[in-house]
Amino acid sequence: MLAAFVEVFDPQHPVSALRVADRPDPATPPGWTVIEVKAASINHHDIWSLRGVGLDAGKLPMVLGCDAAGIDANGREVIVHAVVTDPVDSAAPGRPSVLSERHQGTFAQFLAVPAANLVPKPASLSFAEAACLPTAWLTAYNMLFRQASLSPGDTVLVQGASGGLSTALLALGNAAGFRMWATGRSEDKRSHALALGAQSAFEPGQRLPARVDAVMESVGAATWEHSLKALRPEGTVVVAGATSGYMAQTELGRIFANRLKIVGTAMGSLADLRRLVSFCDVKGIKPHVHSVEPLTNAVRAFQTVLDGDVRGKVVLQP
Repeated sequence: MLAAFVEVFDPQHPVSALRVADRPDPATPPGWTVIEVKAASINHHDIWSLRGVGLDAGKLPMVLGCDAAGIDANGREVIVHAVVTDPVDSAAPGRPSVLSERHQGTFAQFLAVPAANLVPKPASLSFAEAACLPTAWLTAYNMLFRQASLSPGDTVLVQGASGGLSTALLALGNAAGFRMWATGRSEDKRSHALALGAQSAFEPGQRLPARVDAVMESVGAATWEHSLKALRPEGTVVVAGATSGYMAQTELGRIFANRLKIVGTAMGSLADLRRLVSFCDVKGIKPHVHSVEPLTNAVRAFQTVLDGDVRGKVVLQP
């Protein structure tokens, strides 16, 4: 089968480590099944894997990709929950992992996955749109509805205005009745945020007209100080990534004086994915897809994500 995979890490030039070639068809342990992949979206997790972060060299070669939508062995259209907990890996039985960490990933014509990880795809979503949900959109759902303790009418600042997670936060938050604000590095990205449902969009670091109830933070070092300053007393910053760097100075006095809460999260449960899919179906929400590329163009698609000039998710189709 055709697949996009890594066999040697390249920390400095990650896209150079990506290979697109034939790989063996997947095996199916007990309780697993094979789906025909119709679409799979790229996440920053895949860029980090090419650098060798979070992926054991002993697992190489590894097919990359966490997210997928496709057709199961019974002909049903399904979405794959990417978090796997199983006893297949005797070195770490029962420890959760994400597809492409301990088990081969989704950037391939076929994918082996626990049968319990499959969620029905609603007819309202295309395969490309559905493939955006399991990582970025599920993380956004978790950030807004599980971690931030928000109520309709609250104000939420999203650091970043155009990537897959940011666009998910804006769409879901707007549908839930939150006042959504966003930051963007260019006028074009800020306009895009407004088109997706943000009530206001600001330059990075810009002083806001009021303090916010929560900040959705995935940029990291470049926006961390601004995130803390933007919060009202007893507000919450929810952290789900650090694309600009993991190390940032923190003014501890501001945290304890204002009783701020800092919460970390990533992705979500299978039950939450089912709720997210239902929410999108009922509300008519469709993930914004920046582009759809054939799997043979995976190198170009990865470079687009790495360059950061995206509006939503980049999707690969085998």
